[in-house]
Amino acid sequence: MTEPRDVVEQQLAAYNSHDLDAFLATYAEDVTIRRTDGSLLQGRPALRDTYAGQFTEGRCRAEIAGRLTEGDWVVDHEIAHGLSPEPLRVLVAYRVRDGLIDRVDFLG
Repeated sequence: MTEPRDVVEQQLAAYNSHDLDAFLATYAEDVTIRRTDGSLLQGRPALRDTYAGQFTEGRCRAEIAGRLTEGDWVVDHEIAHGLSPEPLRVLVAYRVRDGLIDRVDFLG
């Protein structure tokens, strides 16, 4: 069985290399993502639509400032680069079930 931290690390590596297919492969088909503005993304197609442009442009990269894990959950303190003039600091909670990320909550 794949450990949740390993799945999230695979997702991060795909994000940083702008590999959209590898990125999407770490998510469940029916993934739910709660963004900091309160909006929801639901399902892999919405995830593809949201990330395709920034991956194509190669303008996104994230580094992990800290990571906590408990059961199915991985919480990363991320520093995101390339999405705004200054790096963004955010907490992101990932729930991994059956080897795939099925829920993401952006916290701040």
